[in-house]
Amino acid sequence: MNRRAMLALKRAVLLLAAPVALTACSAEPEAQPPLAGAQIGGEFTLIDKDSKTVRWSDFDGSWRTIYFGYTFCPDACPLDMGVLMKGFRQFENAHPDLAAKVQPLFVSIDPARDGPEQVGQFAAAFHPRLIGLTGTQEQVDAAAKAFVSYYQKGEETAGGYLMDHSRQAYLMDPEGKPVALLPIDQSPEAVAQELSKWVK
Repeated sequence: MNRRAMLALKRAVLLLAAPVALTACSAEPEAQPPLAGAQIGGEFTLIDKDSKTVRWSDFDGSWRTIYFGYTFCPDACPLDMGVLMKGFRQFENAHPDLAAKVQPLFVSIDPARDGPEQVGQFAAAFHPRLIGLTGTQEQVDAAAKAFVSYYQKGEETAGGYLMDHSRQAYLMDPEGKPVALLPIDQSPEAVAQELSKWVK
Protein backbone atom coordinates (compact mmCIF):
# COMPACT_ATOMS: atom_id res chain seq x y z
CA MET A 1 0.00 0.00 0.00
CA ASN A 2 1.35 3.47 -0.79
CA ARG A 3 2.14 5.86 2.06
CA ARG A 4 -0.77 8.23 1.39
CA ALA A 5 -3.30 5.41 1.36
CA MET A 6 -1.85 3.90 4.55
CA LEU A 7 -2.06 7.25 6.37
CA ALA A 8 -5.65 7.74 5.21
CA LEU A 9 -6.59 4.27 6.41
CA LYS A 10 -4.95 4.80 9.81
CA ARG A 11 -6.82 8.10 10.22
CA ALA A 12 -10.10 6.40 9.35
CA VAL A 13 -9.57 3.58 11.85
CA LEU A 14 -8.52 6.05 14.58
CA LEU A 15 -11.60 8.20 13.97
CA LEU A 16 -13.89 5.18 13.99
CA ALA A 17 -12.35 3.93 17.20
CA ALA A 18 -12.57 7.35 18.91
CA PRO A 19 -15.33 6.24 21.34
CA VAL A 20 -12.94 3.57 22.61
CA ALA A 21 -10.24 6.12 23.35
CA LEU A 22 -12.68 8.31 25.27
CA THR A 23 -13.75 5.50 27.58
CA ALA A 24 -10.43 3.69 27.95
CA CYS A 25 -9.25 5.81 30.90
CA SER A 26 -12.10 4.67 33.13
CA ALA A 27 -11.93 0.99 32.16
CA GLU A 28 -9.72 -1.79 33.39
CA PRO A 29 -7.02 -2.85 30.91
CA GLU A 30 -8.48 -5.36 28.46
CA ALA A 31 -11.92 -4.92 30.04
CA GLN A 32 -13.26 -3.47 26.79
CA PRO A 33 -12.35 -4.68 23.30
CA PRO A 34 -9.99 -2.30 21.46
CA LEU A 35 -12.48 -1.72 18.62
CA ALA A 36 -15.61 -1.49 20.74
CA GLY A 37 -17.85 1.23 19.35
CA ALA A 38 -15.99 1.54 16.05
CA GLN A 39 -18.20 1.72 12.95
CA ILE A 40 -16.65 -1.32 11.28
CA GLY A 41 -18.64 -4.13 9.71
CA GLY A 42 -22.10 -4.50 8.28
CA GLU A 43 -24.36 -6.52 6.06
CA PHE A 44 -23.03 -7.76 2.73
CA THR A 45 -24.09 -10.23 0.04
CA LEU A 46 -21.36 -12.27 -1.67
CA ILE A 47 -20.95 -15.80 -3.05
CA ASP A 48 -18.85 -18.75 -1.90
CA LYS A 49 -16.89 -21.45 -3.76
CA ASP A 50 -20.13 -23.13 -4.80
CA SER A 51 -21.63 -19.85 -6.11
CA LYS A 52 -24.03 -19.93 -3.17
CA THR A 53 -25.22 -16.58 -1.85
CA VAL A 54 -23.64 -15.74 1.50
CA ARG A 55 -24.68 -12.84 3.72
CA TRP A 56 -22.89 -11.38 6.73
CA SER A 57 -25.99 -12.08 8.81
CA ASP A 58 -25.69 -15.79 7.98
CA PHE A 59 -22.93 -15.90 10.59
CA ASP A 60 -24.90 -14.23 13.39
CA GLY A 61 -24.23 -16.10 16.61
CA SER A 62 -20.65 -16.93 15.59
CA TRP A 63 -17.42 -15.10 16.23
CA ARG A 64 -15.80 -14.19 12.91
CA THR A 65 -12.38 -13.33 11.55
CA ILE A 66 -12.37 -11.48 8.23
CA TYR A 67 -9.57 -10.48 5.87
CA PHE A 68 -9.79 -8.71 2.49
CA GLY A 69 -7.20 -9.73 -0.11
CA TYR A 70 -6.86 -11.50 -3.45
CA THR A 71 -5.68 -14.89 -4.64
CA PHE A 72 -3.22 -13.58 -7.26
CA CYS A 73 -1.36 -11.65 -4.55
CA PRO A 74 2.31 -12.65 -4.78
CA ASP A 75 3.32 -11.97 -1.20
CA ALA A 76 1.21 -10.05 1.36
CA CYS A 77 -2.02 -12.07 1.24
CA PRO A 78 -0.45 -15.54 1.44
CA LEU A 79 1.83 -14.30 4.23
CA ASP A 80 -1.00 -12.70 6.20
CA MET A 81 -3.36 -15.63 5.74
CA GLY A 82 -0.61 -18.04 6.68
CA VAL A 83 -0.01 -16.25 9.99
CA LEU A 84 -3.74 -15.80 10.63
CA MET A 85 -4.72 -19.40 10.00
CA LYS A 86 -1.68 -20.89 11.75
CA GLY A 87 -2.65 -18.80 14.74
CA PHE A 88 -6.24 -19.97 14.42
CA ARG A 89 -5.06 -23.59 14.26
CA GLN A 90 -3.02 -23.11 17.45
CA PHE A 91 -6.09 -21.63 19.13
CA GLU A 92 -8.17 -24.50 17.77
CA ASN A 93 -5.76 -27.09 19.17
CA ALA A 94 -5.72 -25.44 22.59
CA HIS A 95 -9.45 -24.58 22.76
CA PRO A 96 -11.40 -26.72 20.27
CA ASP A 97 -14.75 -25.86 21.88
CA LEU A 98 -14.14 -22.12 21.55
CA ALA A 99 -12.63 -22.36 18.07
CA ALA A 100 -15.79 -24.13 16.93
CA LYS A 101 -17.60 -20.84 17.62
CA VAL A 102 -15.35 -18.91 15.20
CA GLN A 103 -15.87 -18.66 11.44
CA PRO A 104 -12.84 -17.47 9.45
CA LEU A 105 -13.63 -15.54 6.23
CA PHE A 106 -11.53 -14.40 3.27
CA VAL A 107 -13.07 -11.83 0.90
CA SER A 108 -11.50 -11.20 -2.52
CA ILE A 109 -11.01 -7.58 -3.59
CA ASP A 110 -10.28 -8.76 -7.15
CA PRO A 111 -13.55 -10.24 -8.41
CA ALA A 112 -12.48 -9.82 -12.05
CA ARG A 113 -10.00 -12.68 -11.58
CA ASP A 114 -11.24 -14.32 -8.39
CA GLY A 115 -14.31 -16.37 -9.12
CA PRO A 116 -15.82 -19.02 -6.83
CA GLU A 117 -13.25 -21.64 -7.84
CA GLN A 118 -10.28 -19.39 -7.13
CA VAL A 119 -11.45 -18.24 -3.69
CA GLY A 120 -12.39 -21.81 -2.81
CA GLN A 121 -8.97 -23.20 -3.68
CA PHE A 122 -7.18 -20.32 -1.94
CA ALA A 123 -9.15 -20.78 1.27
CA ALA A 124 -8.71 -24.56 1.28
CA ALA A 125 -4.93 -24.13 1.10
CA PHE A 126 -4.91 -22.47 4.52
CA HIS A 127 -7.59 -24.21 6.58
CA PRO A 128 -10.59 -26.45 5.87
CA ARG A 129 -12.92 -24.11 7.78
CA LEU A 130 -11.82 -20.93 6.02
CA ILE A 131 -14.57 -19.68 3.68
CA GLY A 132 -13.51 -17.79 0.55
CA LEU A 133 -15.96 -15.21 -0.79
CA THR A 134 -16.27 -13.13 -3.95
CA GLY A 135 -19.04 -11.40 -5.88
CA THR A 136 -19.71 -8.65 -8.37
CA GLN A 137 -17.54 -5.54 -8.23
CA GLU A 138 -20.44 -3.64 -6.64
CA GLN A 139 -20.92 -6.31 -3.96
CA VAL A 140 -17.22 -6.38 -3.13
CA ASP A 141 -17.06 -2.58 -3.03
CA ALA A 142 -19.95 -2.49 -0.56
CA ALA A 143 -18.41 -5.14 1.69
CA ALA A 144 -14.99 -3.49 1.67
CA LYS A 145 -16.49 -0.09 2.46
CA ALA A 146 -18.39 -1.53 5.43
CA PHE A 147 -15.15 -2.93 6.82
CA VAL A 148 -13.02 0.15 6.11
CA SER A 149 -10.89 -1.94 3.76
CA TYR A 150 -8.93 0.05 1.19
CA TYR A 151 -7.96 -1.31 -2.22
CA GLN A 152 -7.06 -0.04 -5.67
CA LYS A 153 -6.14 -1.77 -8.91
CA GLY A 154 -2.56 -1.22 -10.04
CA GLU A 155 -1.30 -0.63 -13.55
CA GLU A 156 -1.58 -3.33 -16.18
CA THR A 157 1.75 -4.99 -17.02
CA ALA A 158 2.84 -7.91 -19.18
CA GLY A 159 2.51 -10.13 -16.13
CA GLY A 160 -0.91 -8.80 -15.15
CA TYR A 161 -1.78 -6.28 -12.46
CA LEU A 162 -1.40 -6.10 -8.70
CA MET A 163 -3.90 -4.78 -6.16
CA ASP A 164 -2.81 -2.14 -3.66
CA HIS A 165 -4.71 -2.89 -0.45
CA SER A 166 -4.87 -2.61 3.32
CA ARG A 167 -3.86 -5.56 5.46
CA GLN A 168 -6.14 -6.00 8.46
CA ALA A 169 -7.63 -9.11 9.97
CA TYR A 170 -10.64 -8.23 12.11
CA LEU A 171 -12.12 -10.25 14.94
CA MET A 172 -15.86 -9.69 15.13
CA ASP A 173 -18.17 -10.84 17.92
CA PRO A 174 -21.31 -13.04 17.58
CA GLU A 175 -23.41 -9.91 16.96
CA GLY A 176 -21.12 -8.86 14.12
CA LYS A 177 -19.52 -6.02 16.09
CA PRO A 178 -15.76 -5.31 15.89
CA VAL A 179 -13.62 -6.58 18.74
CA ALA A 180 -9.95 -6.33 17.77
CA LEU A 181 -7.41 -6.32 14.99
CA LEU A 182 -5.61 -9.65 14.97
CA PRO A 183 -1.79 -9.23 15.00
CA ILE A 184 -0.99 -10.86 11.66
CA ASP A 185 2.07 -8.61 11.43
CA GLN A 186 3.56 -10.42 14.42
CA SER A 187 3.23 -14.20 14.66
CA PRO A 188 0.77 -17.09 14.78
CA GLU A 189 1.34 -17.24 18.54
CA ALA A 190 0.27 -13.60 18.89
CA VAL A 191 -2.87 -14.30 16.85
CA ALA A 192 -3.71 -17.32 19.01
CA GLN A 193 -3.21 -15.27 22.17
CA GLU A 194 -5.50 -12.50 20.91
CA LEU A 195 -8.20 -15.01 20.03
CA SER A 196 -7.87 -16.59 23.48
CA LYS A 197 -8.23 -13.17 25.09
CA TRP A 198 -11.61 -12.38 23.54
CA VAL A 199 -13.41 -15.48 22.31
CA LYS A 200 -15.56 -16.85 25.14
